[in-house]
Amino acid sequence: MEDISFGKLKFKRNGILASGILGTTGWSMAKVASAGAGGITCKSISLNFRHGHPTPVVQAYEHGILNAVGLSSSGIDHSNHELTIVRKNSDAIIIASVFGGTPKEFAQTVEKLDHTIIDAIELNISCPNVADEFGLPFSATPESAVSVIKIVRPVTQKPLIIKLSPNFPKLGLIAKACEEAGANGITAINTVGPGMLIDIDTFQPKLSNKRGGVSGPAILPIAIRCVHDIYKNVTIPIIGMGGITHTEDAIQMIAAGATLYGVGSGILYNGLEIFTEINQGITDFLAKKGLTYQELIGISHREG
Repeated sequence: MEDISFGKLKFKRNGILASGILGTTGWSMAKVASAGAGGITCKSISLNFRHGHPTPVVQAYEHGILNAVGLSSSGIDHSNHELTIVRKNSDAIIIASVFGGTPKEFAQTVEKLDHTIIDAIELNISCPNVADEFGLPFSATPESAVSVIKIVRPVTQKPLIIKLSPNFPKLGLIAKACEEAGANGITAINTVGPGMLIDIDTFQPKLSNKRGGVSGPAILPIAIRCVHDIYKNVTIPIIGMGGITHTEDAIQMIAAGATLYGVGSGILYNGLEIFTEINQGITDFLAKKGLTYQELIGISHREG
């Protein structure tokens, strides 16, 4: 398959590592890239060190995964060091995921990124696991989403990709507002929820935070619907993720309108080989159908 254009970025391979999965150390991210991922999104970076939530923070169940890591972060300085390792040991596109409690904090963190080692910035305005600390996610409304983009856009020339939540209505209109404010791409979706699981021996929630975001195969139909809605409302490209574990899942996501597919929890199900397997599967599928990759993007929106 030829390089895939995502705005001004050129990806040599499809498949983006989602933020939060194996995205903490430079060597783990480089390992994912060497296994076949075309892009690496690091774990979300904060301006300063954050502990996150106490363990247990992750719980697998039959249909997916519940997590409430709580946006733990080693801070911007340490993150720059780890991203340098990825840059020196991989040809993947590097996306720095950033979060903050205020628009100003987002901007301060972006300003302190080493812009020579990253290719794009993903603004994580949609994490559902720290609502008690930060209030509603910035992705809840067009106005709050735009408030972050407007203050970040002037401090960087790097492409801005906005990560949106499926948990709020009119997602297409929120994405459109992000585009009009200067976003260069959309990542959809973040985890669904929050949800809860209860230990039937103790009768207490299984996570220390009680509630957490839901990921894994169970959320695939929601993610596909969200990408489909966003594609109808924007002209900027989309990274589609949420529940992808097999080639057919990724093909559905691309047909809904994603330019690139992303994988997070799928690695826990199928290992790092998932990227190579899905990419080969897409190539075989296109040959069988007599389609180009560009023709597959958003094909579900076309008549006939």
